[in-house]
Amino acid sequence: MNDFTKDFAQALFNPDKINDLLRKELQQAVNNLLEAELTAFLGYDPYARNGWNTGNSRNGAYFRKVDTQFGPIEVQVPRVGPIEVQVPRDRNGQFHQHTLPDYKQHSDILESMIIKLYSKGVTTREIADLIEKMYGSHYSPAQVSNISKQMIPKVEAYHKRKLSDKFFCVYLDATYLPLRRETFEREAVYIAIGIKPNGHKEVIDYCIAPSENIEVWTDMLQNMKSRGLKQVELFLSDGVVGMKTALVRTYPKAHFQRCLVHVMRNICAKVRVDDREKIMNEFKQVHQQTNKEEATAVLHDFYTKWGKVYSHVIRSLKDIEPDLLVFYNYPKQIRASIYSTNMIESFNNVIKRKAKPKAEFPTEQSLDAFIGIQAMSYNDRYFNRIHKGFGQVQDTLESYFD
Repeated sequence: MNDFTKDFAQALFNPDKINDLLRKELQQAVNNLLEAELTAFLGYDPYARNGWNTGNSRNGAYFRKVDTQFGPIEVQVPRVGPIEVQVPRDRNGQFHQHTLPDYKQHSDILESMIIKLYSKGVTTREIADLIEKMYGSHYSPAQVSNISKQMIPKVEAYHKRKLSDKFFCVYLDATYLPLRRETFEREAVYIAIGIKPNGHKEVIDYCIAPSENIEVWTDMLQNMKSRGLKQVELFLSDGVVGMKTALVRTYPKAHFQRCLVHVMRNICAKVRVDDREKIMNEFKQVHQQTNKEEATAVLHDFYTKWGKVYSHVIRSLKDIEPDLLVFYNYPKQIRASIYSTNMIESFNNVIKRKAKPKAEFPTEQSLDAFIGIQAMSYNDRYFNRIHKGFGQVQDTLESYFD
């Protein structure tokens, strides 16, 4: 039984002693490896005669601290205090060791994983427990939270970045997520996703406010314009009161399409349950026609059939009819993408699913960082990918702009 085996047996029932023992053994092993690397590089052992007058020799060492799963590697050296690993040097400065990563006390793999897990909706306490079980590295929930805050400067830069000067269409929608200020409430996250004339799509921006109102939307639109977005051909949104007026003020040349899926939902909420399926199937025919004239005829037939039974529903439809069929003014290849806000709702659903494990966001900054991670991840994923149908009509879409 060697000395290490004896020491290990004595420390077997004390985890702290085992860690100390393994840390010392690991420290010695790393130092031996580094010395062996230098020996191989120079071509002779320490103090060997064949190393004389070779033009290069050992030249002391410098010290580095290295974190391990057993704790930081340290030794006590008189007059120097706690030091770490000794990295040998040659006199000519040509030796480069490969045992340790350059300029790092520890790998940033765990930090990257923490940020990714946080973006997936895993809570800080769950992340801390998971990392410790997987890697033996202990991170407290507060440390995990601090690591996730590394994203805050990137999110701030995302909000201030220069925008493309034109988007063919921009989808506007708000979703609600739990946020604690003084009390817990669900607050609105305003989101704008756009598709450029070349078919590339991105989350343009988002903001957070206690509730959805047109004043916040107006501020967000003006901010987008001030950051370089000068032209938009088509906006798509649900029935937020005042949206069309806000768009006219900010982008007077843009057109507006009311989301037909939201319209259908509103209709269903105002009719009897027994009639809903039939009414929905008939209203869906409006966006499945060949051209605008046929769609208008289908819509008017719908008015006629249901006008007596649900007069209030039909009156509200007639009031917004100019905004229902705007998508027919554009190439048929992209119509399936521009009659509703389904694309932005799919993004909203991803956010809600990932946020579900979190009972609430403790601060607006934490919610902002969480949404920012999702937005930047979305933009990276779809960078240079052309949305369905847009690649076929790129030249036509470019022609809509000045």
